[in-house]
Amino acid sequence: MRVRSVTIADIHVGPGHPLVFIAGPCVIESHRACLSLAGRLADLAERLSVPLIFKASFDKANRTSLQSFRGPGLERGLETLAAVRARYGLPLLTDVHTEDQVSSASMVVDVLQIPAFLCRQTDLLLAAAATNCAVNVKKGQFLAPEDMRHVAEKIAHSGNRRILLTERGSSFGYHQLVADLRSLPIMRGLGYPVVFDATHSVQRPGAGAGRSGGDGRLAPALARAAVAVGCDAVFMETHANPVKALSDAENAVSVRHLEALWRKLVEIHELVA
Repeated sequence: MRVRSVTIADIHVGPGHPLVFIAGPCVIESHRACLSLAGRLADLAERLSVPLIFKASFDKANRTSLQSFRGPGLERGLETLAAVRARYGLPLLTDVHTEDQVSSASMVVDVLQIPAFLCRQTDLLLAAAATNCAVNVKKGQFLAPEDMRHVAEKIAHSGNRRILLTERGSSFGYHQLVADLRSLPIMRGLGYPVVFDATHSVQRPGAGAGRSGGDGRLAPALARAAVAVGCDAVFMETHANPVKALSDAENAVSVRHLEALWRKLVEIHELVA
């Protein structure tokens, strides 16, 4: 099946196009910190001449503990994302968890992301599909990659075929995920561009005594492997100081380490594209 390209602002995601990077903090920790990180990422993307979509969540509804930091909420979070666009001109991606978030978010961002645990929520998918946004759906940790066909069909039924499908690891026993890179060609075979989420693939859900654990040191290795197998974008959460991150601290890649990694991923992509 021919894989369609998805255009997001001036970025083309799909076969025959440059590798796209989706990067940013797991959650908006503060307005100032988010803009600072966005500026560093924008500068890096310009220096390397790579396409970048800035990612940040206004709310992390799926947290291990009630005490976990969730973010500034919809209104303040969207104000921060709008400021990122105004200052740096980056296309934006954010998570939506409920249908009533979709309309407001779609007026600010370019890509609505459906979290993995919600990938089968029909009403949420249909609400996202009804906007003018591209829709990135993370494959549930409980789904086979070929089962994402039904997810994509729900979105496409509305006439919106601006669909991205993301691999982010599959459950492999308690507190364990495994990234089965066969998912990438299988989901690409459904006709849509595929994204590899390097940082969530090294997560250990619920393994951190009231929070998720993981090992971000392994994310670059998995990213290199995924690009070698063939993907259209790499999703990677990053932070100025990951050990102090308020969400997914163990999995985020330091922004200081991105330049060398992105250069290597571009080299691999150009070899296998």
